[in-house]
Amino acid sequence: MKRLQPTHSQPAHATFDGADNLPAVVVQNVSHRYGKQTDALKNVSVTVPAGTTIGLVGPDGVGKSTLMSLIAGMKKIQTGTVQVLGKDMGNKRDREQLLNKVAFMPQGLGHNLYPTLSVMENIDFHARLFSIDKTARQARIDRLLAATDLLKFKDRPAGKLSGGMKQKLSLCCALVHDPDLLILDEPTTGVDPLSRQQFWTLVNALRSENPNMTVMVSTAYIDEASQFAYTIAMNDGEILISDTTENVVKQYANHPLDAEGRPNLEEAYNTLLPENKRGDTSFSVPPFEPDPNLPPAIEAENLTKRFGDFVAVNHVSFSIAQGEIFGFLGSNGCGKSTTMKMLTGLLDVSEGTAYLLGEPVTGGSMENRLKVGYMSQAFSLYEELSVRGNLKLHARLYRIAENEQTRYIEQSLATFDLADVADKLPADLPLGIRQRLQLAAACLHQPKVLILDEPTSGVDPAARDMFWKKLVALSREQRITIFVSTHFMSEALRCDRISLMHQGNVLAVGKPRDLQAQKGADTFEEAFIAYLVEASDDGKNTKQNAQAAATNPPLADAAKPQTATASENREQPNKKPLKRRQGLWAWLALMWAFANREGKELRRDKIRLSFALIGPVVIMLTVAYAVSFDINHLNMAVIDYDQSTESRELIEYFDGSPYFSGVERLQSSEQVQTRLKSGDAKLILEIPSHFAADMKQFDRPEINFYIDGSAPFIAENIKGYVTGILLTYARDKVHQTGLPIDARPVVMIEPRFLYNQGFASIYAIIPGALMLALILIPAMMTALGVVREKELGSITNLYTSPASTTQFLVGKQIPYILTAFASYFVLVWMAIVIVGVPVKGSFIGLTVGALLLVCSATAFGLWISSMMKTQVSAVFATAVAAMIPALNFSGFLYPLSSITGVSRFVGEAFPAAYFQQISLGAFTKGLGIENFARHYLIILGFGVGYVVLASLCLQKQEQ
Repeated sequence: MKRLQPTHSQPAHATFDGADNLPAVVVQNVSHRYGKQTDALKNVSVTVPAGTTIGLVGPDGVGKSTLMSLIAGMKKIQTGTVQVLGKDMGNKRDREQLLNKVAFMPQGLGHNLYPTLSVMENIDFHARLFSIDKTARQARIDRLLAATDLLKFKDRPAGKLSGGMKQKLSLCCALVHDPDLLILDEPTTGVDPLSRQQFWTLVNALRSENPNMTVMVSTAYIDEASQFAYTIAMNDGEILISDTTENVVKQYANHPLDAEGRPNLEEAYNTLLPENKRGDTSFSVPPFEPDPNLPPAIEAENLTKRFGDFVAVNHVSFSIAQGEIFGFLGSNGCGKSTTMKMLTGLLDVSEGTAYLLGEPVTGGSMENRLKVGYMSQAFSLYEELSVRGNLKLHARLYRIAENEQTRYIEQSLATFDLADVADKLPADLPLGIRQRLQLAAACLHQPKVLILDEPTSGVDPAARDMFWKKLVALSREQRITIFVSTHFMSEALRCDRISLMHQGNVLAVGKPRDLQAQKGADTFEEAFIAYLVEASDDGKNTKQNAQAAATNPPLADAAKPQTATASENREQPNKKPLKRRQGLWAWLALMWAFANREGKELRRDKIRLSFALIGPVVIMLTVAYAVSFDINHLNMAVIDYDQSTESRELIEYFDGSPYFSGVERLQSSEQVQTRLKSGDAKLILEIPSHFAADMKQFDRPEINFYIDGSAPFIAENIKGYVTGILLTYARDKVHQTGLPIDARPVVMIEPRFLYNQGFASIYAIIPGALMLALILIPAMMTALGVVREKELGSITNLYTSPASTTQFLVGKQIPYILTAFASYFVLVWMAIVIVGVPVKGSFIGLTVGALLLVCSATAFGLWISSMMKTQVSAVFATAVAAMIPALNFSGFLYPLSSITGVSRFVGEAFPAAYFQQISLGAFTKGLGIENFARHYLIILGFGVGYVVLASLCLQKQEQ
């Protein structure tokens, strides 16, 4: 067959053959950019027919996820138009109407799931997002659980499911509202072959119930896309081709079938790529000849790693010869990375032994690390350093001699073809070159063993082949042992020997073709599946599922595009639309769905729940007992040079005062500065040697007082105490002489305090402590709410559902309001019973104010959270933004009336100042609920305002 060469200059609009097909998606002239440099999509145009399956293929970073997110309505359209099921995704009203008909399953294992919720609770929550009636919801959930064989696991938390089961559950959640368009973003990446096979069998079965449903799937496994009816191939943000899979293979593959009997889509895609990105289809690995005179490079015997009760690696044993390319094949989470980290000494071994070049491996051993080059799964070099700078840093870290570093670096740049990019930053390099840089850094110190953790994940075919050529050269020419993990079958076949791993156990070890022959399988993937079936806890059912997968028709066979005539009525005659709630009740029910889910997550998260309940208690007790305006029992010292009866009598006046205690006798003036500097004394009294004589002669005796002025507030109080004690002493001495006191003040002032007659600061501290506890902790708790979902990826459930941001925010807020309100009663009980500060005014008035305050505080936290990108920044920003006005400008430390300027504005622009007045009035002034009406309205206004601001900051679509 003559191979057609692609032109790579695409027309303005790429479409599938067949003018009669009713399009499900029409994308026209769409471009999308991240930042100023990254063009994810470049003037993309494509039409997708309805009622069929479409595979969107290409390596990571070519724009697949961005295009699918735009089609699903997750991202805002920057330029161009996107029409889905006849509606314009750029129009808000059209988009909201479409959300009930579109389902999106995000990339990653279970990113649309909630780990602490059970299987049933996850599906039920997703059903409630689409306002499905209770009866219809339960029937739909039962049907999906039965179809996916998850019914027996319905009470198991999603976080405790295997990767394959998580993907099944994610699919159930996506299909629960019976969509017309199902968008799956790399749904099988990182799962084992058996789970992958079962997943597509499930999709096939569910599509047979609704043939009108269009399924769009993006995948980096190009061979996997051969089962789809249509193919869209992408590269660097552009469409290479969009046509039926049959036509793509027929036109661009020299060999229509691959070695495993499937349509050779991978060869066709390789042909479609620009020449500089095409893989070398003729590349093969020369056979390995072990040296029997050399000891093994790596030996592991019963290697085990436990994290608490979880066994990540379970009694793994293998031996790797020097110079051998040894592969680890398995799904994400099967224990590959953990095993590799134990062999490098990055993790301690729980049980078993490991030897590296004949020496035992010990955790933290620098000698072992110098023998090994390690390349992690994620990019682990420094983005701020250039390529040359990263290599220079590694040269120093691996103790290469200073006079040899330049030679090593230049040699590495030449070996790995990095000389042309030596002065560029890693962020400016394509993924394939970044991976080569990591390999260069790992090989820089010329190790005997290379341990590579999924080094080619996501790179294009040319970069992958070039990478493997370097590995083969290192193995065959330099006899470097290479231990590589992967989940690509094609890469596994390039290894000299392979270890199949699943759930922490090694299933088999040997040459790939030998393992295939042992199971009598036609392909290596089928052999791996056979080993998985054999090792399964539920081998019988697993085997039946595997057999069902073999007998079910591929998706391409079941995906016949509907003609315009056949699809005028999209609903099948026997298909009834799901009954959905309408009106205000539906709006409130959807808000409660978020509240119910957040409440369950909070109850099951012991750390967050403990912080929410115990945090306010800690603040109350700390502030109550550590903060005081009462200046009592201060340490003082005396240096008495007179040693007379009169001097000792004066000292007794100070010693008997409640303000001073622990009077220390000093012997010399040098000790005065020492005591003040060390803080052992706040006041030092110095009595001169002629004090008694001056007293007897009425000659105005002089005494010296040294006050520690480092704390002005305390120093000023000490000054007042000293003045008062001296006046008392002088008055008593005059009375003792019997002399009349003629000078009487014209006005006598005797203070009587209306509130807090004892002038004890605890009665002012407790109201403020209550205010602080009800502001800080609730705000910090909700500050994690939105940004946590952004980090975990579950925020996509908001983006792709009919729920509004207000329903989402208020629903998330409700559990934290209830938690904070419950802690309020505990705080008031502590204030009354433990601290001894009663509520003299209206308890109901105080309670209403507290409820409004926690509503405002939680709303404030949500507002901060909606603006932040990480949980750390959200907590930090909330703590600072809430602490400063609540502590300094609320009237807690200083009267609000005495604060002026910007500080006054900050105090009045935060609800803490208004609740402080309510708290003080209820605890100390005996005020009733009628006195707080104005404060209630202001605090309520803050709460509503914060929710509005949060709704404005939290967009319903990503930028």
